[in-house]
Order: sequence, then C-alpha cells, then structure tokens
Amino acid sequence: MCGVATRVAAVIRVDAIWLATEPLDMRAGTETALARVVAVFGSARPHHAYCFANRRANRMKVLVHDGIGVWLAVDRNRFDAWCQMHGKNPYYLNIIFIE
Repeated sequence: MCGVATRVAAVIRVDAIWLATEPLDMRAGTETALARVVAVFGSARPHHAYCFANRRANRMKVLVHDGIGVWLAVDRNRFDAWCQMHGKNPYYLNIIFIE
C-alpha cells in the first residue's frame, strides 16, 4: 500500500491544505463534502486539499481538486493512531501528518 501512496503523491499536486473547523458526517460522499467547500469558499480551488474530521475526531476525510475533477479519501486508522500517539486534540493537526 505504501508504494501506491507514493505513486499517488507523485501524481496529485497539493499546493494548499485547509482544515475544516466543523465536523463532517463520515457517511457524506463527494457531493456533500464539495458542497461544504463551495458554501465556505465559493468554489473548490485546483490543487487544494480540504480536510474534514468527524465529531469524535477519530476519522478524517480529504477532498482534493486535482485540476480536472475531485476525489475523496478517508483515513481512519492512521488518524486515530496519530491522535493517540501525540496525545493532542486532533483539530490542531500538524502539517507533518499530511504527507
């Protein structure tokens, strides 16, 4: 899986990362996450990543506009482990987490 993540990172460029201040229902799909971005920013900007946590802050979804379309990824296990390892409130994420 690490090999896949490395290849994806080489293909998808992210110039800015935005962290949502309000939780997102993890049942939400791409359209709902995109609607939240459009409501706040007016539009999803190319090569920007928008990160959402759930209410319990143990799951994260990332919406990325790659210049052609959008994709949505969910990361539950590493995000939960990161929060436990660092003992911090996950809403104060470090840029180091998002590799």
